[in-house]
Amino acid sequence: MEDFKGFKYKIEADPDYSFLTVEVPADQRLKVEASAMATMDTCFEMKTKFKGGFSRFLTGESIFINEFTSKGVPGEIGIAPGCPGDMRHVYLDNQTIYLQNSAFVASSINIEVLSKWQGFVKGFFSGEKLFLIKCSGTGDLWFNSFGGIIEIDVTDNYVVDTGHIVAFTDGLDYNISSVGGMKSFFFSGEGLVCKFSGKGKVWIQTRKTSPFVWWANYFRPQSSN
Repeated sequence: MEDFKGFKYKIEADPDYSFLTVEVPADQRLKVEASAMATMDTCFEMKTKFKGGFSRFLTGESIFINEFTSKGVPGEIGIAPGCPGDMRHVYLDNQTIYLQNSAFVASSINIEVLSKWQGFVKGFFSGEKLFLIKCSGTGDLWFNSFGGIIEIDVTDNYVVDTGHIVAFTDGLDYNISSVGGMKSFFFSGEGLVCKFSGKGKVWIQTRKTSPFVWWANYFRPQSSN
C-alpha cells in the first residue's frame, strides 16, 4: 500500500485495466461508484445513496453512489471501474475538480460529489453529456479514463478535443468550438474542441470512445442473407 495524506491505497494493472485497493480505517467510510466494488473484507457494511438529484436521472447517468463503512476494524476494498483504462489519485485540500460524467471511481466521505449543469451550448453541442461531476472538499479522490491518462499544466490557453477530456481543476474557464468551419466539422474527422483559459491542470485520456466504436464495428460479425 502507498501512504499519502489520506487513505492508504494501491493501483494495480494500470494503465490498461486499473484496479484500486483502498485500506479504510475502522469506522470510516468510502464512496464508490455504483457496481464498481470487486472485493472487500467482511467488516464492511454498504449503503446506497442517491447522488446528483433528478437532473442526473434525466440524463441516464448513474445516480447511485455506494458508501462502504469498515465496522470496528480496518478493512480493504477492491474497486474495478467499468471502463478499461488508467486511474489517478488526487488529494484535494479544500479544492474542486470537475470530472467527465463517467470518470468518478471513489472518494473519501468528506468529498462532496455533485452534478454541474454545463448549459446547452457547452453540453449538448459538445457531443458530451449535459453534466459534469463536481468533486470538492478535503480528502481522497480517484478517477479513471478510457486509455491512458496524461496530466497537463495549463498556464494560459490550451485546446483539447472534447472526447479526450477526463478532468480539470476549478479556476479554468472553457468554451466549446469547432476546429475549423462547418465543412471541417463534418468531413475532417475532427470534432468539437474545448478551449481552456487560465491556470490549472487538465487530465486527458489517450483514447476516446466514438472512434473505438467505429473501429470495432468493422470486426463485428455480419449475418449472411
